[in-house]
Amino acid sequence: MILYLDTSALVKRYFKEPHSDEIISRWKSAPQIVTSSVAFAETMASIYRKKREAKIADALISEVVRSFHRDWDSFVRVEVSDELNGYIERVVEGYPLRGFDSIHLASALAIKEMLPEDVVFACFDDKLSRAARAEGLQTFPANPP
Repeated sequence: MILYLDTSALVKRYFKEPHSDEIISRWKSAPQIVTSSVAFAETMASIYRKKREAKIADALISEVVRSFHRDWDSFVRVEVSDELNGYIERVVEGYPLRGFDSIHLASALAIKEMLPEDVVFACFDDKLSRAARAEGLQTFPANPP
């Protein structure tokens, strides 16, 4: 089983949020974690937004960033490319998704077609999760909040 994490799922590894425990459990049991290269910018932006909004100490944020960097090096990352653009075009024609959400879904679909293993698409955005299920992906959670 391949676990694809969009950014809404990825940040749950670093901050205690609803469903963080389930994401961490699936993370530990997955032989491979996959995400899009755009998740780096999204995750770093989320970390620093949480720092500003929750007034999190610099030392704690530094540890979160170090942890994210270590994890990032272990991910299979899908790059945005001309090849992926074909998947992106199909996704945006079919679903009312934001740009980065379209990239995440297209990336998961490309992985699903390339590899013979089951792909679980983890995200916590209702529109994105519905589109992923419509494309035949197994989602986690099955019905996001």
